[in-house]
Amino acid sequence: MKLLKFAFAGTMFVGALTASTLASAAETLTIQLKDGPVVIELMPDVAPKHVAQIEALAKKGAYDNVAFHRVIDGFMAQTGDVQFGNMEKGFSAQRAGTGGSDLPDIKAEFSKVPFERGTVGMARSQDPNSANSQFFIMFAEGAFLNGQYTVVGKVVSGMEAVDKIKRGQGGNGEVSNPDRMIKVTVGNK
Repeated sequence: MKLLKFAFAGTMFVGALTASTLASAAETLTIQLKDGPVVIELMPDVAPKHVAQIEALAKKGAYDNVAFHRVIDGFMAQTGDVQFGNMEKGFSAQRAGTGGSDLPDIKAEFSKVPFERGTVGMARSQDPNSANSQFFIMFAEGAFLNGQYTVVGKVVSGMEAVDKIKRGQGGNGEVSNPDRMIKVTVGNK
């Protein structure tokens, strides 16, 4: 009887673990970098429209081979310009960071989630409602961004690979011969 009870409890635990794993897998973005994978836990409860746009672009391969065109040491690494930042589509160092995607811009979804080390936020122009495809990963805390930029996720593993992204030069962090996102996938693909 004890063995049967244990087996039954074990089955219930495995079932719950599988459901939990599947739920969280649907909420992750994995970026393969030269120094290893970076797993980002997405926050659709905080920024549903932004997360949906990132997932849609990742699923169609738009982020693959896109450069980290702006990287400022002690601040952040910015990527996601699928128009001018793709290495296979003819990367344009002069224009990288000025493009978006063929999807519409998204209205801001500001929240109280703070910008800390590993936070992933959406890049935008001066217009708060201009985020499209570009995003950035924080190297350090940036409280001055709180409530001004949309938070879409948090790095849960692979921050050591983010720390190795090639830094840019000058005040704007423009990167020559930049590192890139090799492959970006949603869930556990």
